[in-house]
Amino acid sequence: MTGRRRPSLLLALPLGLLAGTAVAAPPDPVRLFNGKDLSGWTHVLVDPKVRMEEVWSVRDGILVCRGEPLGFLQTTADHTSFRLVVEWRWAPGAAARLGKVPNSGVLLRVNGEPRPIPRALEAQLRAGDAGDLYGFWGMTLDGDPARRRERKADPMLGDMVGFTKTEAAEKPEGEWNLYEITVDGPSVVVHVNGKKVNEAKAATVLPGRIGLQSEGGEIHFRRVELVPLGR
Repeated sequence: MTGRRRPSLLLALPLGLLAGTAVAAPPDPVRLFNGKDLSGWTHVLVDPKVRMEEVWSVRDGILVCRGEPLGFLQTTADHTSFRLVVEWRWAPGAAARLGKVPNSGVLLRVNGEPRPIPRALEAQLRAGDAGDLYGFWGMTLDGDPARRRERKADPMLGDMVGFTKTEAAEKPEGEWNLYEITVDGPSVVVHVNGKKVNEAKAATVLPGRIGLQSEGGEIHFRRVELVPLGR
């Protein structure tokens, strides 16, 4: 006796169920900077009389920081483990106008009392040093001893530890750069323009804000996005 074969039930099952686990879609990126205004951000400056809008502004979808006075822009929400993507460039002529190397940084897990350089981890943006990693005011990091930098009881940074990048990967002044920073529990991994340039372990794990520093020289940001890692 002949007849049509029944279709296998296995063929109708989703692949994730066959493996015994459901496949979850990755979370959508959170746009920390919306390209229009400073919604979702607040600030800390060494001069409290200066308004946020006097230091940071939005021009044609770009977040512009004039670099003075010293301080930082920070998110109003806390984040613990995440993948952060930041596009930045130094304004053309920034170094010449400043008369020295321009400086800034991406702050991670900002916490503690307000101060111009807060208790936080930092992915450095000083021109020529993008990819260096630091912990300020007792925030811990560990890594390659040959690249370790340390200070004790610094008046601006407290107990500071850092690790210099393995290679230079940033572009010249005026060109856009891409930071990809993965902060996953005690691990921090940094890519600059697609190259892995730093990695640290034993980072202090706690919820904190994301910050962008005003530290000397005009700097531009056009993409600041975060994907939570679920810790």
